[in-house]
Amino acid sequence: MARALNVVVVGVGAVGVEMLRVLRQRRFPAAGLTVLARSARRIEVDGVSYEVRTAEPGAFEGARLALFAGTEGEKGAAVTLAGEAVSRGAVVIDNGADFRMDPKVPLVVPEVNPDDAARHEGIIANPNCSTIQMVVALWPIHRRSRIRRIILSSYQSVSGTGRAAMEELREQSPLVLDGRADEARCAAYPHRIAFNVIPQIGSFGEMGYTTEEWKTRLETHKIFHDDSIQIASTTVRVPVFNGHSESVYIETEEPLAVEEVRRLLAAAPGVVLVDDPAEGRYPMPVEAAGRDETFVGRIRRDPDVERGLHLWVVADNLRKGAATNAVQIAELLLGRRMF
Repeated sequence: MARALNVVVVGVGAVGVEMLRVLRQRRFPAAGLTVLARSARRIEVDGVSYEVRTAEPGAFEGARLALFAGTEGEKGAAVTLAGEAVSRGAVVIDNGADFRMDPKVPLVVPEVNPDDAARHEGIIANPNCSTIQMVVALWPIHRRSRIRRIILSSYQSVSGTGRAAMEELREQSPLVLDGRADEARCAAYPHRIAFNVIPQIGSFGEMGYTTEEWKTRLETHKIFHDDSIQIASTTVRVPVFNGHSESVYIETEEPLAVEEVRRLLAAAPGVVLVDDPAEGRYPMPVEAAGRDETFVGRIRRDPDVERGLHLWVVADNLRKGAATNAVQIAELLLGRRMF
């Protein structure tokens, strides 16, 4: 990856800051780096100072790569600015939800469907964070024996909502511990998040599922190129600052031995197998924090369904679930000379 590119990062929220961090840590060859947001200012990330310019069309002149941090649940900057970036010669990788289900826009997880990136017409979408870690864990199994059914229960950290939600958890926690729970301010979520779980992420819609739950279904179908997989989800917000955890139940076409599944996952790119419950070893958010891999453990057969398997999947949602996946897509394009 010797060729250097002019790079633009749009957004300096939790994901945008992580994009700057990941670009630097992975030594992405940026000839120039422009940081854009709603308002101009200067920020510091890990001791490195960045000048933030106001996001406007002319800021993309000369750029070859534009990373949009995106904002879940809102129309992101990519809606108004992605076309401007593409028209000036940049490839856009968008972390928001606006283009994910557009049939003309590839939805890419490099460990799963890298070839889809070649179909882009200027824009490539990053999947939802909870989808990314699940498909990374399931793809090696799906290749061995097609998955027919997925039941997902996700336990998602507050960083998935952004900085304001993280601050809300910090503010609420000492109040609750001090017996002053009635003083806790609820703005990021409809209920108190400190010492609580909220079985709602997004708004309720089709068949009583939330938008977050329905995303997992549609996005997995698109990434796997298989609409026949039966997928149902329950997504829950938990009082964890960073790192999403998932209980994933699958049914495969043919029975698979647990040891074979462990071997498949141990050899899979982007996966770390942590599966020794007897020794207290299984994936946890505190150990996934700051890491780019997807961690899988608690692998076991369903005692009543011959083709059923349970897995526990954990990843850093700001990194593999957002920033790192976007940068990996850029690395993929660069490695295949698609810029």
